[in-house]
Amino acid sequence: MDSKELIKNWKNKRSAQKKPIRKFVKGLNARKNKNLDQLAGDLNDKTFQKLDCLDCANCCTSIPPIVTRSDVKRLSKATGIAEREFTNQYLVQDEDDDWVMKTTPCPFLQEDNKCSVYDARPKACRKYPHTDSDEFRNNLGLHAGNAHYCPAVFHILQDMMKRLA
Repeated sequence: MDSKELIKNWKNKRSAQKKPIRKFVKGLNARKNKNLDQLAGDLNDKTFQKLDCLDCANCCTSIPPIVTRSDVKRLSKATGIAEREFTNQYLVQDEDDDWVMKTTPCPFLQEDNKCSVYDARPKACRKYPHTDSDEFRNNLGLHAGNAHYCPAVFHILQDMMKRLA
């Protein structure tokens, strides 16, 4: 499958797979599989060889990222807006008291799905979807929910379910 087919497949199956994925990810917490991060890294690489985020950008249209103090410094410098003004214009505190983008889609998302502040983007955007070998196990709690927003996470978990069944 190419990138657009993977995205279409995800859109067609994500709702029906929500419960099985949640159950599978919950079961991963209990496993002591030493090779889980390696498997995740391999599946991450395989998936992103086929999937182009620019064909989707659903994360940028659906999930406001957490923005740290260092992100604000970097973003304000990149946009030429003072830190306080940047915070007032673009950020809001969420229910967990984290600073997040005030609006979705992200105000820096362009029509071609590219990011106008890509080199200065928040750490949360840089690390998303947390499926590489360095991040997978530490973010198990995020994967089931992210599978609904990200075709890469969905397909990585689907492949993992087949391999670990």
